[in-house]
Amino acid sequence: MQQNKLISLADAVERYSWDGMQYASGASLPVGSDAIVFGRELVRRRRRDLHALFHCNTQQFNLLAATGAVSKAECGFTGLEVFGFANGLRRAVESGQLVLEDYSNLSFGLRLLAGAMNWPFAPATVNIGSDIQRRSAFAPDEYPARAKIPTVTDPFSGREIGALSPLKPDVAAIHVPLADPLGNAIMLGTEWNRFELSRAAKKVVLIADAIVDTACMRQFPNLVRIPDIVVDAVVYWPFAAWPQSSPGLYDVDEAHMQAMNKALATPEGTVDYVRQYVDGYADIDSYLDMIGRDTVERLSRTGTAFLLDPFRQWIKTPEEVRALSSGEAR
Repeated sequence: MQQNKLISLADAVERYSWDGMQYASGASLPVGSDAIVFGRELVRRRRRDLHALFHCNTQQFNLLAATGAVSKAECGFTGLEVFGFANGLRRAVESGQLVLEDYSNLSFGLRLLAGAMNWPFAPATVNIGSDIQRRSAFAPDEYPARAKIPTVTDPFSGREIGALSPLKPDVAAIHVPLADPLGNAIMLGTEWNRFELSRAAKKVVLIADAIVDTACMRQFPNLVRIPDIVVDAVVYWPFAAWPQSSPGLYDVDEAHMQAMNKALATPEGTVDYVRQYVDGYADIDSYLDMIGRDTVERLSRTGTAFLLDPFRQWIKTPEEVRALSSGEAR
């Protein structure tokens, strides 16, 4: 019998995180979908010494870096697009608190594909001959770096190409707009390699803005990009990507994106931010109160709302989700 995988956010972080783990977040660009609320809970639990894998930077990575939760990281892009460079990440790297290994976005995607396919490496022509290949933050005194992207010989042409190491994180927290209780998920907007990450990670936790009936997944089986067989847990949390956006559900909170990045630029600002926006709520209702109900309503009037139209009839109410989570319904 298929299993109901709905659990609370606190339980998900308790079960599927630990100090020193290799942690990856499934994100869609620095202003798009990301399981930011999972990162907030990691900070609440005071997780430390994480080895973070982020295809592109997000406010989650910015927060984890600013609070000292991450000691090593690999990333394909470290900006926050129109909101500037990530100040918390910059401060952590410049202070020596965090060692950051740089890859291009394409090579990062190839590494996730290699992990998903269980390949020993991914052959690549990208990054070859550049300092992305020659320089390694994990071996700073070695130039050129020998182990970061070593070269191999193509057995068919004899050409020297690169060998990218596969990514197989211990845990991936992947944001999705829609999931059913079994762990099937539909993504709206760009996927940004969340498909490959869900197959590469050893444990997968879905963070869903909305829970739908499994009938929705049966109606649109071709849209189920993450199937239940690769998912360990599902967490229901509206506005889980805030202050970033979730296509079809809510827009980016531009004012908070700017304020958050400004706060994380200093230790004092980070302490204040954590007090108010990490430790300042106890459940979903108080989380939405913290954001501001007027802000929630305003951001929900998104121009991409039409993307959700085919699925609305299957979206469960918060009361129905609570019943499923407590085992009152199946």
